[in-house]
Amino acid sequence: MLESSIGFIGGGNMARSLIGGLIAGGSDPRHLWVAEPNPDQRDFLRSQFQLQVSADNTEIAAQVDTLVLAVKPQVLPQVARRLAPLIQARQPLVISIAAGVREPDLRTWLGGGSLALVRTMPNTPALVGSAASALFANPFVSDRQRQQAESLLRAVGMTVWVEDERLLDTVTALSGSGPAYFFLLMEALEQAGVAQGLDAATARLLTLQTAFGAAKMALESAESPAALRARVTSPGGTTERAVATLRDGGLESLLARALDAARQRAQELGDLLGGQS
Repeated sequence: MLESSIGFIGGGNMARSLIGGLIAGGSDPRHLWVAEPNPDQRDFLRSQFQLQVSADNTEIAAQVDTLVLAVKPQVLPQVARRLAPLIQARQPLVISIAAGVREPDLRTWLGGGSLALVRTMPNTPALVGSAASALFANPFVSDRQRQQAESLLRAVGMTVWVEDERLLDTVTALSGSGPAYFFLLMEALEQAGVAQGLDAATARLLTLQTAFGAAKMALESAESPAALRARVTSPGGTTERAVATLRDGGLESLLARALDAARQRAQELGDLLGGQS
């Protein structure tokens, strides 16, 4: 991580994951700050990470070079407006991990002008250091600030940049909501195994290890998922029949519809939150 002071507004699961990843990667806890209203959560953060904590958002924002907004989207307008005078005076890099909150709306709540803002959409595997995060930077973000934002998100997984903010709605549908799709598939496979006679523990273990193994193969291979699938699908074999059944049932079109539905909902939520400007 590029050396700078980082403050988190909100100390929930995603903030804790990022903080843990930063410290595991060598960041000095003395350069990390968290504003959290819940006193029990503040005590937990202080004891677990030995960092600076406060109940006051402005106290944290006054100390740091990079400010991470990690509060629920519904409360972000209020939080941002209260921080606006300080943000305008100090001009830190602001990173938002609030789903659906668009850059023009956030910049308006923070007082407008040429604020350096990065929007990012990490997903829940950040909790185990395996996130897939997409980032979007507005035109006022410098090259150094882009590196800072990318380094922060890389502490919990892999990162990609998108140059069109609208694509974050697709990212939300694909990787943001994506873990739930795989959990649903694992749930269905586990239930099918039990229905055919396996005990629940065995069905679960086989399902989870198969999902892990397939993902690991895909990550470590230069081949596409389509090529990997073809390589394990022997003509006339069991896999070929199972894949044909899935395709006959419209699996691919169903997934495309699911992603489109999620993308549309992300757009609707962005419109709703933007209406609070």
